[in-house]
Order: sequence, then structure tokens, then C-alpha cells
Amino acid sequence: MVLVASSPHFKIYHSLMYILGINAAFHDSAAALVKDGRIIAAAEEERFTHIKHGKRPVPFTTWELPFHAIDFCLKTAGITMKDVDRIAYSFDPEGVSDASVYEEEGYDDVMMPSKVYNGWDTIFLNYIRKAPEQLRDGYPHHLQKRLAHAGDLSSKWEFVNHHISHAASAFFPSPFAEAAVLTIDGRGEKATTGYFLGKGNTLEQLATVDMPHSLGMLYEKITTYLGFLHSSDEYKVMALASYGKPVYLEDFRSIIHVGENGQYTIDDFDPEQWWGQGRRKDDPFEQLHHDIAHSLQKALEETVLKLVQWLYDQTGSENLCMAGGVALNCVMNAVIRDHGPFRNVWVQPAAGDAGTALGAGQWLDAQLHAQAGGERYTQPMEHVYWGPEYTDDEIEQFMIWAKTPYKRLYNVAKETAAILAQDKIIAWYQGRMEFGPRSLGARSILASPISPEMQARLNDIKDREDFRPVAPVVREEDAPEWFENAHVSPFMLFVYPVNDDKADRIPAVRHTDGTARVQTVNAGQHPLYHELLSEFKALTGVPVLVNTSFNTRGEPIVCSPRDAIECFWTSPFDALIINSFILEK
Repeated sequence: MVLVASSPHFKIYHSLMYILGINAAFHDSAAALVKDGRIIAAAEEERFTHIKHGKRPVPFTTWELPFHAIDFCLKTAGITMKDVDRIAYSFDPEGVSDASVYEEEGYDDVMMPSKVYNGWDTIFLNYIRKAPEQLRDGYPHHLQKRLAHAGDLSSKWEFVNHHISHAASAFFPSPFAEAAVLTIDGRGEKATTGYFLGKGNTLEQLATVDMPHSLGMLYEKITTYLGFLHSSDEYKVMALASYGKPVYLEDFRSIIHVGENGQYTIDDFDPEQWWGQGRRKDDPFEQLHHDIAHSLQKALEETVLKLVQWLYDQTGSENLCMAGGVALNCVMNAVIRDHGPFRNVWVQPAAGDAGTALGAGQWLDAQLHAQAGGERYTQPMEHVYWGPEYTDDEIEQFMIWAKTPYKRLYNVAKETAAILAQDKIIAWYQGRMEFGPRSLGARSILASPISPEMQARLNDIKDREDFRPVAPVVREEDAPEWFENAHVSPFMLFVYPVNDDKADRIPAVRHTDGTARVQTVNAGQHPLYHELLSEFKALTGVPVLVNTSFNTRGEPIVCSPRDAIECFWTSPFDALIINSFILEK
């Protein structure tokens, strides 16, 4: 199926328009604003409400729209809701036409299809269908300045298929004019995996894998069994996997069946019948848990390698774009990069459901542009800094009001590097906030990687599990010297082995398997961040810093100056560098 602008589903409108993308169906609620192929703003709702992932992915939360993220996008553009030309919502309720398809196999609550689309389908789908009215009338009172008096929004509204939204978020902001596209997550309307070929302004859908067969939900199921929160903590299972062995790989191979035409099935199973009672939160980790996580990770990698081989055979493209929550698995991504058939692999940095807000907006934007006969015109996404920012004056006024002691720095990079060289831990708050789940130098905690104890210190500060690794940021020009076969990797979505001759110099960022989840940065993406690395290199000979997210356990990444200062004073950081200012304890 070729998804093009000639579809009667799309109405022709004038060009040069504001298009608002919204994700709210499951979790990671978010909004994005695009205009003429350019991203204006994008942010997750959690950053404003302090509720991790915005909400839990259960049917009766579908009414909760990302009002704060929408308000931010409108504020950035200097417009109100009345000025928005089109609204793209990244789920199509008409794509769920037969709830009975989700009764297959008797899947349990964690696998969720029957619970979502059979027992709760009326509430779930009606909330989505009523989203235009909810956006028009249901906004919080304090946001009325930009959201009130919007008029009838239904005439501006488009429901965009969930996996098409994922695919659009992967292809249109990518550096490629044509590419194969793989989307892989827990669930959409029906699809759990999607295969596409992107060219110009079009996406050709080649095939889908549908409910109840889902690699994403398989990973969620084991996440729950291992005592973590599903649809939230899957990245912890990926980290835990490095401590295990493939003891149970054959168990997973026995239930995952890859067929022809990109299809696969997954048999239902009960982990407790295989391995006994599951771990509960705060129970100690045993070797059993490490080995289960490792075996699951290997099974995922093996399966997805087969899927991308089929996609390559179908498309013949040298380029692969990926999105969907499973595409945040940086270990799997590295396996695809190193052992898959594609020459180039690009992953949407907001690969989870938050990215569908951007994808839905860019999809509709590209289609409307194509109607006028235009070539593809979306800009490549070279950075993720699309969130709020605050001026020095705004920050200083808040600190004066809060009676917070502070000093001004006159050479931020040089003075901060000197603090880091003393093995101190700083919170770093600079410029526009990141879009997506990774802190990439705008809302980060930074430290020296030289001390072997730094990983443990950071995990203690953030109240994280001991097995959790911390990641490095390195100047792009220095990356190959420190990490094996390192490529440009600005979004921290791939792992690379630490070079043997450098391993002893940066032990804090070297995971137990010898790899690190690398972020590269150049002067064009974030000049001050790059300058900081240069100054740290001048002092220590090491162009690498530890970079982890500026938050504490259970909290979203900080957004506002208030968030940053509250987090700083309630956590044992040594200093907060916030724009041109420093706060010290």
C-alpha cells in the first residue's frame, strides 16, 4: 500500500501552515509543532507535570491530552490554538474495527490486547474520538491564554495511524532521501511491527505484523516478571542482560517463530511455569534474573536481524530508519548496525510513543506539501533541542525571588571543566530542553569518567540500581580514538566497544560487557557542550565526560529553572551550572 497525498482522506489546504502533532493514546504524551518542513517545538508532557511518562498506558487515561506540551509549542511559535491550521493525532480509532481479533491466544494483563480493545474498547476509543472536543474545552484553567476560544477543531483534525506516525518520525527527519523503515513497539491500532519504504514525500507500507504477536510486549512481559514496571523499565532489563549468560535462549527460541514475508508469531507462555515465581520489586537480583534478561535480549537481537534481512531483500535500500519503543534498545541497534545488511542505520531519538507526535505532524505536513507537487522538504534532525529554554534574566530573577545564593560565571566552559577535573559532580542546565528520553547536554548530570568509583557515586546520587551503567559523551572528532569503529552518534542510541588502550582511562563509562552507549557532539549541535569537552580535555587529556539525565529516581528529566534548583538542593550534587550561573553547596 502506497500512502500518498492523493488519498481522499486528505483535504487540500493552503501551504505554509502550522501543524500540531499530538500523542496521547497510550503513554509518553507529547506535542510537536511543525511548519513548512521545519520543527518549531517538541516536548513530552511529563516534563511539565512531573508524572513519569505523562500517564500509565491504560485505556481510561486516554482523555488526558498533553495540554502543557501543546501550550509550550504554541508559545514558542507565538500563536494560539486558533492559529493552528491542522492537528494530527497519532492513533486512528477507525483502525480498530474488530475487537474480536484481540481475543486470540488468551493473553494476560501484561500482554494486554484483549484488556485494551475488548473489555475497555468503548471507553478507550470514544475518548480518542472525542479528543477534538477535549482539546477545545478541557484545557487547564491556567493555560487558557493560548488554548481558549479555539473554535471547532474537528474540521482541522486528522487521525493518523500509529505505526505510520512512527515511520514518518523515522524517515522524514532522517538524512536520507530514500530508506527502508522498520517500526517495532508494543502495540498500535492492530500492528506491532511495520515495514515501509520511504521515498521523497511518500511511505509505501510493505507489510505489518499484527496483534497479538509483539516483540515489544514480550519484552514488557519479562520486564514485569523481573520485578520492573512494564512500559517503563525495559531499559533496565537491557542493562541487566550484560551480567547474564544465554542459559534460557532456547526457551525463547521455542516460542518465537519467524515466517515468510516479514511475519513472526509468539506463543503464549507463563514465565512462572518455566522459572518459578517472578521477582518482586526490591527483591535481590539472582543469577537467574541476569540469565533470563540476557537470553531475552539475545532472542530479540536474533529475531530482529531476520526481520531487517527480509526488509533489505524487499527494498534493496542501503539505508534503514527505525522507530518504535523497541528501537530505543541501543544494544540491539548496534547488532543491526554491525551484523545487519544495511550500510546506514538512523534511529529517531524520540523513538518511543512521544515521537509519534512529531511523526504525525510531519506526515501530514509532507502529504499536504506533496499535493502541491513539491519535492520532499523536511529538514534532517541533527539535534534534539526542541524544548523550553530560559534566559539569564529569567533565571536570575527566579533565584533572587527564591533567595538562592548564586554566582555568575564569566567563562562557563573553562570554569566548569575545572570543577569536573576535581572529580566533582555537577548538574548542567543549558539552552533548549531535549525532546525524547535521553539527556544530551541540555539537562544533564556530568562528571569525570576517570575515577572507577564514579558510576557507583552517580547511581547512589540518583538512587538507581547498582547494575545500571552510565554513558559517555565525547567530542565527535575524538570518538574513533576512544571507541571502536565509532561513528557519528549524537542521540546515544548505539553502543560501541571502548578501545582497549583507553579502557583504563575512562573506567566509569565502560559497561561490564566492554561497551559504552556513546553520545558524540560537534560544535554545530551544541557549541557550549562541545567547548566544555575541549576544556576538560585540555586539563586531563580526556575528551570524554559521563553524561546521565538530570533527574532522580522516579522523576522525569527537569524542565524549568525551578525544577533544576529543587532537584539540586534535594540531591548531593556538588554544583549546578545553570546558563551563566553557578550554585554550590
